[in-house]
Amino acid sequence: MSHVLVVNSGSSSIKYRLLDMSSRKPRAHGAVLRIGEEGADLSHSTGEGEPFTRPGPFPDHESGLRAVLDAFAEAGPDLEGVELAAVGHRVVHGGASHSRPVEIDDGVVETIAAFAPLAPLHNPANVEGVQVARRMLPGVPHVAVFDTAFHQSLPEHAYTYAVPRSWRSEHGVRRYGFHGTSCSYVSRRAAEMLHTDPARTNLIILHLGNGASATAVEGGRSVDTSMGMTPLEGLVMGTRSGDLDPSIVGYLRRNAGLEPDGVETALNRESGMLALAGDNDMREVWRRADAGEHGAQLALDVYVHRLRKYIGAYVALLGRVDALAFTGGVGENDARMRERALAGLGHLGLAVDPERNAVPRQEERELSPEGAAVAVLVVPTEEELEIADQVLRVTQGSGS
Repeated sequence: MSHVLVVNSGSSSIKYRLLDMSSRKPRAHGAVLRIGEEGADLSHSTGEGEPFTRPGPFPDHESGLRAVLDAFAEAGPDLEGVELAAVGHRVVHGGASHSRPVEIDDGVVETIAAFAPLAPLHNPANVEGVQVARRMLPGVPHVAVFDTAFHQSLPEHAYTYAVPRSWRSEHGVRRYGFHGTSCSYVSRRAAEMLHTDPARTNLIILHLGNGASATAVEGGRSVDTSMGMTPLEGLVMGTRSGDLDPSIVGYLRRNAGLEPDGVETALNRESGMLALAGDNDMREVWRRADAGEHGAQLALDVYVHRLRKYIGAYVALLGRVDALAFTGGVGENDARMRERALAGLGHLGLAVDPERNAVPRQEERELSPEGAAVAVLVVPTEEELEIADQVLRVTQGSGS
């Protein structure tokens, strides 16, 4: 029983991947998109031939997951035939309660739901996906893998905000960090690429996608990360502002009549590259910048400025950096952004070889010049594989 089904339930989607852990390869993957909306559809692929597709409507997650199970039955591989070992669920926020993956029972579901105020766009959908999957696949263990777990190693001084004690003790106001599953995978793979022990390896991980974060890893453990109590803090992102003066919320309420909930929504969904450049797709931002649009050029400048601030801060924090690893859609594929992010940082040992950086390749690779003091790596993240690994460690009784 070496197969693990990894499920990622969003507010209007279910994304999934079936992995054969004996070969560490996917057997099938797909997604149900626009659940509860017009134009809902399912796409299921086994990597052979055309994908299996089915139009909606899918009014809720239960109908969406039923369609996923039907797709496995009709297009393969049959889940009963592969003897499914477990189902792994990506859960965004585990708070301070969960520093490792855990087999799901009713109490765990309640805990995930309790952290919904800290991740209102994610945890409610995670709960719904877990509940539906447990009903439809009752004969196998279900395991929650938390995106915040990797950052539970943050020292107290790194996760503590200088705010009133009651906020911290009664309301859980602190830094939690996100992209932890990706960071866990990338930190281990980067150490393997360097032929070093993860416990002796210091890294800066830049997960750059529509969501973006920077993480300082010391000896395999997260010691600081740019995202905070929610995924809003830190780097400039596709639609999120990243760092800003918190008094802006009160200022806009007093002077623009905007309520805090509206400001929060705007900072999460209407800010970042979208607000500055008019688009949150980095490829389109570059196209607009190359065409001379000032807003797009400014967006790139702001993005790079914030990124370089975090790189410099984490070099200072770690003292010794063995490698800087780019991952995520932008980090893995945008050579121009990688070059700009590290331009002029040679005095910190950070540089990319222009020829290595320019080659479009999908696999892991090193971009730094020969003899560089710090290795610059591209490590494509494999979050589903990392989740499946953690799931099997739980179900096979070897912990996390």
